[in-house]
Parts: sequence; structure tokens; C-alpha cells
Amino acid sequence: MNPTDLKALLPDAIAQRVSSLTIVNRRAIAVVDATGMGERARTDIEQAIKDILSPHEDVDDVRVAMTAERKQLRLIAVGSGKGGVGKSTLTANLAIALTRRGRKVGLVDADIYGPSQPVILGNQGAKPTARDDKLEPVPSKFGVPVLSMGHLVEPGRAIAWRGPMAGNALTQLIDAHWGDAEVLLVDLPPGTGDVQLTMLQKFKPAGAVIVSTPQDLALIDAARAGQLFDQAGVPVIGLVENMSGYACPHCGEVSDPFGRGGVEEAAARLELPFMGRIPLDLKIRQGSDAGAPPAASDDAIAQPFLDIAEKLDAWIGAKS
Repeated sequence: MNPTDLKALLPDAIAQRVSSLTIVNRRAIAVVDATGMGERARTDIEQAIKDILSPHEDVDDVRVAMTAERKQLRLIAVGSGKGGVGKSTLTANLAIALTRRGRKVGLVDADIYGPSQPVILGNQGAKPTARDDKLEPVPSKFGVPVLSMGHLVEPGRAIAWRGPMAGNALTQLIDAHWGDAEVLLVDLPPGTGDVQLTMLQKFKPAGAVIVSTPQDLALIDAARAGQLFDQAGVPVIGLVENMSGYACPHCGEVSDPFGRGGVEEAAARLELPFMGRIPLDLKIRQGSDAGAPPAASDDAIAQPFLDIAEKLDAWIGAKS
């Protein structure tokens, strides 16, 4: 019996999935490409192949093997040289904005000592489960699964770990069951410490986004963070200026308590892309505290995040 003739018995939709069909000692062995198929679809196609081929006079047994191409999970680090520049807020909103653009995005809150993503994404108190010794990310109502130390310890409890323990925690958060996610945003702690080094050694990111306020001190620290990525061979996708301009809710006058344009100037000086500005706006703070990130809304305050996500999405697409 010619395997080609046997394959011809299958409907076109099934035959297109069969990457090979062989006959050994009257046993038909079909290898099926199950990439992108759910468990129910896999079961159905396996049963259909057996139902069609088993009655053939030259076949005593039918075996079906499923294979699937694992989609590469692209890590994007979001870092800063110092704390208090709005890095976690930017990361959460970028994740949501990318999801709105059709990307499947996961988020790791790698700020081991000061996790804030459970609050921003509104799933504080949820606990991840484990499967095959790996964590299952916690879902959020914004379509972004997330893992954070904030999901593993009691809220408000201080975490006092030495470097190796923090590195091991990061490994568990990243090496989890991320399902069909294609992009994993990693919200790094500020600075250039053990967590950053562990990530660069074990999970080298595809690229990094650096966020800073316009003030000189923050820019100095941001440049230091950029140097760390550069030394590790991780391309800096671009710089984001946060807390750029404050519009008075009473008179509408715009002031710049942290300065303006410093990050864009630094990007030009370092020959790095400038990705955009996020204003200092009360709605961003209120939304973050309430588990309602502005990027999920149709409010005008979502636009800066959507614009930056568009540039990040283009970068990811160009590297795919």
C-alpha cells in the first residue's frame, strides 16, 4: 500500500495537517502538525484519522503523533536607573496597549522587593497555581497574564532576600507556563543589581526600553542602565520620558516640575530612538492605584501609551 494513496483518503483540511504518513508492518503512523490547535481540536483530528484509515484492508492499526512548533517568547525588559520614575506604570500600560494591538503579551513583575503590578492590574490577592513544577500566570481583566512576587507573599509583607534568592525567584517567574504569549514584558527593579544580572545571564532579552524623568539625576542613572544592557549585547529599543509636563486641573496651565525634553536630548546624544512622553497626570496615578490602567480606556490619557506601544510593536514586528 502506498502511503500517498492512504493520505488521499483524508479530507483536505486534515491532510494539510499531516506532515508525514508511513506504513510499517500494517501499522499506519500519521504525524500531525498541531501548531495553534487546542486540546479539543487535537482530539477530534486524531479520532478522524483513525476512523478513516482503520477500515482499510491494508491497515491493522493506526497511530497518530502530534507535533507543534513552539512560538518563540520574546522578552522585552523595561528598566530605569532609579526608582520613582513610573517604570511599573509604563510597563503595565504598554502590556495592555500591545494587547489592544493584537499582540499576545505576558508580564513579569521582576521588582522582587517592591512588586506593584498586582495593584496596577487589579488582581491583588490572587494566587498562581503550579503545573509540572512551573507556575501558571495569574490572569487579569485586561487580557494580560502576570506573575509577581506580590502574588506569592502576603500583601504588605517585607521581602528580605539576598541576591541569589532574588535571582531564583526571577527564574521561577520567567520560566513559567506562558501559553501562547509571544511577548513577555519584564518590569525590572531600579538600578543594575542582582536581578538584572540574573536576567541577562539566564534570559537574555531581545531588547530593552528605558524610562526616566527629564531631570538630570534621573538621566544619569538611566544612562547607567543603558550601559548595562549595551555591555550585555541587549539592544536598547528606545527611551521614554515620564512625568513630562503637568496640566493644572483648575486653570489648564502646563508646568514642568521635573523639566522637559531632557530624555529626548539624551536619546539624541546617545543615538538611541526617543519613543515618546507620558505626562504627569492625576488620572494616571488614580487609575494605577484603582487597578484601572489608562491604556485600557478610551480616554485621551491613553493615547501616549498607545503611541509608544505602536513604536514598540513595530520594533517587535521588524525583529520577528
